[in-house]
Formats: sequence, C-alpha cells, structure tokens
Amino acid sequence: MWRFYVYSIIGIICFFVPITIGENNTIIIDHIVNWIKIYLAPILPYYALLLILIGAVYPFLNGSWKNSYTNLSFTIFKVLGVIVGFMVVFKVGPKFILSTDLGPFLFEKLAIPLGVLIPIGSVFLSLLVGYGLLEFIGVLCRKFMRPVFNTPGKSAVDAVASFVGSYSIGLMITNKVYKEGHYTNKEAVIIATGFSTVSAPFMIIVAKTLGIMEHWNLFFWSTLVITFIVTAITVHIPPIRFESNDTYEGVPYKEEVSKGMPLLKEAYLEAKIAISTANTLLQNIMINIKDGVIMTMAILPSIMSIGLLGLLIAKYTSIIKYLSLIFYPILSLFPSIDVPVLAEASTLSVIEMLLPAAIAQDADLITRFTTGVMSISAIIFFSSVVPVIVSTDIKIPIWKLVVIWFERVILTLIITIPFALIIF
Repeated sequence: MWRFYVYSIIGIICFFVPITIGENNTIIIDHIVNWIKIYLAPILPYYALLLILIGAVYPFLNGSWKNSYTNLSFTIFKVLGVIVGFMVVFKVGPKFILSTDLGPFLFEKLAIPLGVLIPIGSVFLSLLVGYGLLEFIGVLCRKFMRPVFNTPGKSAVDAVASFVGSYSIGLMITNKVYKEGHYTNKEAVIIATGFSTVSAPFMIIVAKTLGIMEHWNLFFWSTLVITFIVTAITVHIPPIRFESNDTYEGVPYKEEVSKGMPLLKEAYLEAKIAISTANTLLQNIMINIKDGVIMTMAILPSIMSIGLLGLLIAKYTSIIKYLSLIFYPILSLFPSIDVPVLAEASTLSVIEMLLPAAIAQDADLITRFTTGVMSISAIIFFSSVVPVIVSTDIKIPIWKLVVIWFERVILTLIITIPFALIIF
C-alpha cells in the first residue's frame, strides 16, 4: 500500500497544488511545460510540426481513415493541418493565413502548448490513476456523483483534473477508465461533454482579456458551479439522455457496489484491491506516454485546419452574425445587456473558446462576465476539444456534440445573466 500513499500524494501535488516558483504560481506540470517552452523554444515549432505530420500520416498507417465518413473527414482536415503547419513554421503562403491572429495564433497558443502538455501530463497521470486513488475517491463521491450527474463517483477525478489541469488530461483519464470498463458509453459521453472544460490557466487568459481579473475569485467559482449545474441538467435531456449504456467493446462493466461498511473503510479496501493488480510505475508510464503521444498526434493537425477554418469564417464573412440570430430570442429577455455582442460571442464559442473574449472585451461588465462564464461552460469547441473527443474511443457523432454545445450555451446564459445582474 505504500504505492497508494506515495504515488497518489505525488500525483495530487503535481496536478492540483499550485506552487510559486519565481513569479509564476501554478501547478508543477505547468511549471515543467513552461520550462520546456523557455529552454527548448527554438526546437518546439519543429517538434510540433513533426507531431502534426505524423498525426496526419497515422490514419493511413493504421487504416482508420476508411472506418467511417467522420474519420475520413478528419483525416482530410489533418492533411490540410500539415500544410498550414508548414506555412506557419516556414513563413510561406498567403498573408491572410500568416496573419498573427490566425495561423500563428493557433500554432503558438494551442499546438505547441498542447504538444508539450499532453505527453508530460501522461507521465504524471501514471501516479494519479494507476494506484488506487481513482477507486478511493470513487467510493467517497459515489453518493453525490450518481444522483446528480448519473456517473460513477470516480468521475469526480475527471472533473477536477480538467479544471485544475487540462481538458486533454481529463479526456485522457476518461478514455482510459472507459476502456477498462469503469464507464458505460453514456457515462463517458456525460463526462467528456460535461466535465472536460478548459483549465484554470485558460480561465486566467479569458479573465485578463475581458478585464475582469479584479473579480477573479467570483469568476472562477461561479464558472465552476454554473458549469456543473448545466451538466446536471443536460444529462436528463436529449441527446445525452438516450445514449447507449454499452461498454467499450463489450468489456464487463465494473460497477460501483456498496459493501455495506463505513464509507472510508470501503474506499480504502477498493484502493487495496486496485493496488493488488497494478502495473509497475515504469509499465504505467510507458503505457500512458504511448496513449498521450497518439492523442497529441490526433489533436494538433485538426487544430491547425479546423481551427483556422473557423477563424477565417469569423474574420472574413458575415456567417457568424447571421448564425448568432438564433440566440436573440433568449438574450432579448435581458435588455440591459449588449445583445448583439453576446449573441456573436456565444456563436463563436463553438469554434474556439478564446474568440468570445476577444470580441466582447470592450462591452459592459455584465456582458463581459457572462461571456467569460459562457465560453468556459460551453465546453465544446472545434479548434481543440472536438478533435480530442473524436480521437478517443468514446463514440459520439459530431452533430450530437453541436446539439450539446447549443444546449450548454443556452442554459449557461439563462443562469449566468440573472446572476450577473444581481451581483453587478
């Protein structure tokens, strides 16, 4: 059981405890990523480009491109992502692609950080998931998570990992646990679309862009609560309500069953059982690094193509303004807010979660606060989260992701606007 104590404590510290080093206060994994970005800065663009290239070739090597039309579509986008990546790294191509707020923005703000974060996070994930902590927390949270979110208690780990670490890390945990039979497909969909939001560092970027850092604590905690309230609602309405309860490839479902003993004692017993069959640390690290690199290769080329397409549409066409009309009936119920700005910001959230903050930064405080909460609570966006979800083994069609995004945005607006009107 020493592995339960030592590895779990180290994992918790690395993922969840902010530590100040120099002038930077963040979690250890983020410190490591920042050091890598500083000391290996000259080679990181070529490293990310290599991952993008391999990620585009990989579907042809394993034959996954021909499994479905969705796979074929994303494979085409990945090939386009390679082209865009080469343009950005070597600074060749049309000026509109090389504009600092388009291709370079996606490459420097998303592709490179994720290319470093996911493999590094995979190493420390071995400490957090493989040695009984998941089972221990699962028992403690069972009575809360099951009735509220229709998910096992252990899904609380996914939720915390996303908010404190990264949605990519949260989805890695979800996918790993789903494949082992701890989640059904429906539970995995709930967790992937309801808990896997952006991390606290992303939230800081949103708050700074919107000029609401002076309300940081209010913004962070209200966003956390509202995000989970919205999730608790969406699990009871279509399309999530009607998702299948099948397990991954028929793996026997490892249901959480109470043993009729004190909660803490049962939690410890479950951790002990998990430890008895656990791999060595080196074995877990190798398995998780492999999964992390494969996921990274799947994400990066999609970000460079789908993300760029969304940014181009937003910048050079009026499509977003017309699509934003769908939010007017709800927003018009609150005449004191900037309806056109918030409607457009809500529409842009499906493309890239940082875009709403960029267009709402000059609006009034209530509109800016609502925009910030909405952009995070929406969870689903095509420049990154959608490719990550598609790269996992969780089966959910793109159209369902869009429907869930729309439901989340509407519910978030309905909850957040009255709250902001009262507070401000």
